[in-house]
Amino acid sequence: MRTLIHRGALVALALAAATSLSHARSLNGFDLEGASIPPTEIHHGGPPRDGIPAIDAPTFVSVSQVDFLSDTDRVLGIDIDGVQRAYPISILNWHEVVNDTINDRPVIVSFCPLCGTGVVFDGDIGGEANTFGVSGLLYNSDVLLYDRNTESLWSQIRAESVAGPSQGTKLDLLPVTHTSWADWRQRHPGTEVLSTDTGFGRNYTRDPYTGYYTSEQIMFPVSATSRRYHPKEQVLGLAHGGEHRAWPFNELSKTEATHIEDTLSGTDLIVRFDPEHQTASVFTADGTELPGVVSFWFAWYAFHPESSVYTAIQ
Repeated sequence: MRTLIHRGALVALALAAATSLSHARSLNGFDLEGASIPPTEIHHGGPPRDGIPAIDAPTFVSVSQVDFLSDTDRVLGIDIDGVQRAYPISILNWHEVVNDTINDRPVIVSFCPLCGTGVVFDGDIGGEANTFGVSGLLYNSDVLLYDRNTESLWSQIRAESVAGPSQGTKLDLLPVTHTSWADWRQRHPGTEVLSTDTGFGRNYTRDPYTGYYTSEQIMFPVSATSRRYHPKEQVLGLAHGGEHRAWPFNELSKTEATHIEDTLSGTDLIVRFDPEHQTASVFTADGTELPGVVSFWFAWYAFHPESSVYTAIQ
């Protein structure tokens, strides 16, 4: 709780600074003129631009070399073009972005600790390879990324540029699995794992967000709130065909079925939920995985208050 209180003090200072600059046309050196979201709702998170450093030259180790993860530690796992990789949350908490390459394909792995969102993007934007950094700014308590080519700001959850030359451009999401290390290792014994040899002096055994995940506290203002679930309840969210749906883990846990059939925007879906490892993914009826987003309830609702919500039948 000491970490949370210390973080809260920093947030209070940051909010005071943000309030005094609420009508400014730039924050952290980013041009907010004509932004597609209200500039007054963009908040300074505390660190300066790149104060949370992205990992631009990731190195990986094999399963047999991993001695820094316990079975219950959380990872983001990807399986792209036959390559499986795991990115420990304990590392992502300190960096939030990994600029990776798989078979010459740029891949952007992002994680926002405040929203619990792990989102992976295709780094090829308009035919150009791109890398991303952490702007130090937040919208709806979610990290705003920036690209190194145009220095535009991008909303992680919206997967869209909200300010700068690329404003309005969408990012292509790639499927990612947010699960335990034991689960990912069992499913992909040949996986590569992001190494703690990042080139930065961080203590990856310490969680800088201790106490935050169970607290009802939301550190930054959001545009919409709902008390339907605990703010940090995990949900699987999906944007598909212009519609949005959330599957709260609390609801998924009420059924004994591991596969739940559903329909969104006329598409038949299958949601797979593993209560032991607290992981959920969504697929089309033919088995194609869709890029769902696991997030905290408050974050999904803030961005998609119109979202439908799955409720288990009792």
